[in-house]
Amino acid sequence: MILQTIFIGLFGLAAIWFAVVVFRTYSMVRSALALLFSQAALGAMFLAMEAEFLGVLQIMMMATEMSIMAIFMVMFMMDPGGLGEMDMTHQKRVSQVAGVLGAFAALGVAFLAGWGTPAKSAPGPQAQLRGLGLDLMERSMLIFETAGVTILTAMIAATAVAVATRGATEQKEEGE
Repeated sequence: MILQTIFIGLFGLAAIWFAVVVFRTYSMVRSALALLFSQAALGAMFLAMEAEFLGVLQIMMMATEMSIMAIFMVMFMMDPGGLGEMDMTHQKRVSQVAGVLGAFAALGVAFLAGWGTPAKSAPGPQAQLRGLGLDLMERSMLIFETAGVTILTAMIAATAVAVATRGATEQKEEGE
């Protein structure tokens, strides 16, 4: 139990550190990798809490998402490597105020909400996994399927627009 708590704490600190690194680098690719590592640390926290399904799902989903995002950034960004010292923070004062207000709101909810009494015992990992599977396959399935088709359609449309724009630009350059 103590070792589990230590690992949860270490992975939590790693997740926070990499989340900070996302906003401290000039490179969009490095930001994507830092976000990937932050989310992988969250997946490792799930694994340390013996929620194997959620941990593996988190890691696989974020690895796929971040790799696709990095590929699109390299394709479409003018300076994905961050060599131009690009500042990736905008409206600093507004974002700082919003961050402080959000932190106070989260702390207020955490400490002032009536959370009820803690459960005396939790079901075993097999029962938790079975319950999660039933929940996902029953009421949430249509939502996940719709989201998946929507994301796939958006990716295909973005690629088609990029290819069509590139073809039109090349034809225009050949005509000159």
